[in-house]
Amino acid sequence: MTQRVELAAVRDRLAVDGLITDYAVAVDDGDWEGYRALFAPRGRADYRSAGGIEGEAGAVAAWLAESLLMFPMRQHLIVNRRVRFGIWEQDTGDTARVQADYVNPMATAGPAPDFVCGGRYAFALLRTDDGWRLSEVVVREKWRRLPDRHTAPVIN
Repeated sequence: MTQRVELAAVRDRLAVDGLITDYAVAVDDGDWEGYRALFAPRGRADYRSAGGIEGEAGAVAAWLAESLLMFPMRQHLIVNRRVRFGIWEQDTGDTARVQADYVNPMATAGPAPDFVCGGRYAFALLRTDDGWRLSEVVVREKWRRLPDRHTAPVIN
């Protein structure tokens, strides 16, 4: 690999990582316009494993805005990011897939979380004229802990 190719790969990896971070921050801050802007045209999200909906990013953003009103404190922790670049129209590196684990504490009031869930995201990304954008987000919730702290986590 030449230095130019290596530099481009590092820049793409950093851009993809930044997009995943921007996704978490948009959801946590309730920035639904920012959330929509992270998606490519026709981008979709699937929250069904967490009791949500699947659909076009704008519709999902509207559902999230309504559903998350009861949780004014949200803090995604997205870790163990595996990035894989793919091929699109014979050009290497114009698509990417990211698998990442998450823990998401949320609170209805006060700083301590009332609800915590965790699982794995599957992100599909596409390089566009505006940079990297999400073409698909799939949430695979694996567990959740409800307000009663004396019960074991619910395993999905």
